[in-house]
Amino acid sequence: MRRRSLLAAGGLATTTGWMAGAGLLLPPTPARATEAVDVLLVLAVDVSRSVDEDEAKLQREGYRAAMTDPRVVEAVRGGAMGGIAVTYVEWAGAEYQRQLLPWTRIASQGEADSWSAALAEAPRASLSWTSISGAIDFSLRMLAEAPFEATRRVIDVSGDGVNNSGAPVEQLRDQAVAQGVVINGLPILNDRPSFGRRPALPLDQYYAESVIGGDGAFLVAAEDFEAFGMAVRRKLIREIANLSGPVREYA
Repeated sequence: MRRRSLLAAGGLATTTGWMAGAGLLLPPTPARATEAVDVLLVLAVDVSRSVDEDEAKLQREGYRAAMTDPRVVEAVRGGAMGGIAVTYVEWAGAEYQRQLLPWTRIASQGEADSWSAALAEAPRASLSWTSISGAIDFSLRMLAEAPFEATRRVIDVSGDGVNNSGAPVEQLRDQAVAQGVVINGLPILNDRPSFGRRPALPLDQYYAESVIGGDGAFLVAAEDFEAFGMAVRRKLIREIANLSGPVREYA
């Protein structure tokens, strides 16, 4: 397979402003532009107002714990290249997406621990509405800018509501799939309506029909925010190791 051309080396030093200005703990320095990894993985996380402070903490801690889990690190090290590249994105309505952690190569327990520590220090925002389409569009831009090469590109979308802002989510999903990108889902099945409205479909069904797409795409549904950490771990192992399985799983 023909490799994608990479960004110039001068773009590798870019980090988010809060990290550079506040002197906070940074993830491992991204590797050279010529370095290949097994998968480029965008973790796209819902921070809309339907996610309260306690739920946001459970969500972020779920990603931190999952990435440092020895079983996930084993999956990372077991690939042909022995490493993955990850970026952490937060999103809400169509007007809000941000890259919270830059593209970072993870190939060891120590690098996973450093990434987790950096995520713990990152500030959190909360905004109105839910634009899964905006999250996918932004994630595609992040993949295009990634300073690594990989044969697999995956967007991992987690959230607790349906698309209610921006373009139709199916439109952006189809654009991503046409570019060879896989979208996997992690719907959080809580009972709270979004802005006073309940979705016409159960959220796991909605994700299955409208959000996920691409070769081998799947979702792992968290029954609630408490189950989120387990769902993230199972999902990361499967997508990093490129394992087959059912289209829908539950944690």
